[in-house]
Amino acid sequence: MMSLNIMPNIVTFNVLVDAICKEGKVSEAQGVLKTMDKMGVEPDAVTYSSLMYGYSLRSEVFEARKLFDDMITKGCKPDVSYNILIKGYCKAKRIDEAKQLFNEMIHQGLSPDNVSYNTLIHGLCQLGRLKEAQDLFKNMHTNGILPDLFTYSILLDGLCKQGYLGKAFGLFRAMQSTYLKPDVVMYNILIDAMCKFGNLKDARKLFSELFFQGLLPNVQIYTTIINALCKEGLLDEALEAFRNMEEDGCHPDEFSYNVIIRGFLQHKDESTAAQLIGEMRDRGFVAEVGTATCGSR
Repeated sequence: MMSLNIMPNIVTFNVLVDAICKEGKVSEAQGVLKTMDKMGVEPDAVTYSSLMYGYSLRSEVFEARKLFDDMITKGCKPDVSYNILIKGYCKAKRIDEAKQLFNEMIHQGLSPDNVSYNTLIHGLCQLGRLKEAQDLFKNMHTNGILPDLFTYSILLDGLCKQGYLGKAFGLFRAMQSTYLKPDVVMYNILIDAMCKFGNLKDARKLFSELFFQGLLPNVQIYTTIINALCKEGLLDEALEAFRNMEEDGCHPDEFSYNVIIRGFLQHKDESTAAQLIGEMRDRGFVAEVGTATCGSR
């Protein structure tokens, strides 16, 4: 470009820095920054944000914070950069610093958006700090920020992983009374948790509800239900669900086959297990070591 006597401008440099940083190659991006300096091109908020994102990907939040402070010193508006840095702190499990930055953002007269809230709620849930996550969720409503599907999914997942199924189910129903409608991901979170905690009855009700909501279960949901049915010894129902999966246009994968085959083997039905092993091999799937032994007899 420069060989043609065409000088790159800030937009050109920003595209380059962004592409490099998304690959986590921040040292190369810093080299571009030096070139900009030599050419008299001043980095702007976009440049700094891209670099901060690159450092955050590598959990190098100290370097990201230094860039953030440099950006402020040079008079650049930090709008999006706050969210990038908050995410960086959460990724590094430095949640208290993320909260401090969130509060600093408000103090500077900036309004946190869905991304700000979702990032911090996710970070708190990851560390099991559900009370704080729920308080932040309520704070969203207070400040007129409407939670989106991702917000609800994050909180649902956090509650389920800690075994608070009642609270999770209550949140799920509360969301259904809003303008939002649950998606397959949310059903998957709840059904998986209910199966893991032995509540197959309610898991099956939710599974049936999916169809009434005009949603189709994905392979993960089918496999979760099939696994739970197998553990309860309900092999006929497990096989029926397995066959229905394909009829509904959801093709079983290698994991699905191994789950149902393992279920039949654990309940001494080697004949059906061998039949399913033959099927999976015809489809090019590989049986687990324990299940493959049965199929070779």
